[in-house]
Amino acid sequence: MYTVIVIDDSLSMRRILKDIINSIDEFEVIEEAVDAFDAREKIKKFEPDLVTIDINMPKMDGVTFLRNLMRLHPMPAVVVSGEGARGNDIFDDGAVGYIEKPASGESMVSFQSRVKDNLLNLTFLLQRYTLKKPKPQVVLQKKTDLESNTKVHPDQLLPSSPARFPGTKVIAIGSSTGGVESLLRVFKSLPNNLPPIVITQHIPYGFSRSFAQRLNNESALDVYEAEDGMKLEKGKAFLAPGNMHLTIEKRGSDYYTKLLDGTRISHHKPSVNIMFRSVNNVVGSSAMAVMMTGMGDDGMIAIKELYDNGAYTVAQNEESCVVFGMPKKAIEIGAVKDIVHLDEIAEYIIEFSNNHKR
Repeated sequence: MYTVIVIDDSLSMRRILKDIINSIDEFEVIEEAVDAFDAREKIKKFEPDLVTIDINMPKMDGVTFLRNLMRLHPMPAVVVSGEGARGNDIFDDGAVGYIEKPASGESMVSFQSRVKDNLLNLTFLLQRYTLKKPKPQVVLQKKTDLESNTKVHPDQLLPSSPARFPGTKVIAIGSSTGGVESLLRVFKSLPNNLPPIVITQHIPYGFSRSFAQRLNNESALDVYEAEDGMKLEKGKAFLAPGNMHLTIEKRGSDYYTKLLDGTRISHHKPSVNIMFRSVNNVVGSSAMAVMMTGMGDDGMIAIKELYDNGAYTVAQNEESCVVFGMPKKAIEIGAVKDIVHLDEIAEYIIEFSNNHKR
């Protein structure tokens, strides 16, 4: 496990980078710094294996800090900046990598892939550095199972308590790798008279709000980044924020969003398993669950619970998936009633809302 300190004056960018880097099995963000002086103290204290450095920062710019770092405390550093023109120069100043910040309109999947590729290409260099780096002033405590890469079962955060009686219809959609563009294709074909929709897409914090806005702009539905206590209403959709689990709760005869903090479930936060389970706990057999493209098996446990409780479950087929992981796992355990092409998902959602289950 390679330790990282993220240095950036932007809170949102620090959170985005932290989420992305922590999603890579070999890397862990142990600290964040808001400027060069904050970074200097934290590097001395924690002795990370790698730092990421923004160029435009208050008090001291990133290039000056990089030069000072290489002179006084040489270590692997990756510059993450929006100044593409300076990308080549920073290698002369001692950086081992350069990642341009997301361009306008760039998808989260694309930026996440660029960060991952860049860091994984540095593992050989990092292996050599860790053998000779200075000892940290502070010894980091070993993570507990709930904080480590151990897969955490949804029971740890949300117990299963399936609804015995069907409620008002709710549509729940889970997706990961390839889901951003796939969701856009589906939402472009949806009318504004559907039951409420809840969505969990694996996406770093900072991207979820802009993605919800993009879905809203390209759909007849009103799409929101979910906040606590938003009422689920016809013609509205709610996207899980990139750093919280999205669930729903019942108050009287109405449903409301409820965000849960806590550990990653099934390696993810937000987790499809948590959202699907909450829908099964509240809505039960009146729900529709759609498992779309994605890597891994998040959602597999809870979509089976929905299926067993009589809910209508659909999975995207292999041909139209960017990664046939999450849908495949759901199909393999017998949790799916219909397997459909991406371009047919909207039609299936509409038919479900019109009481015409296939």
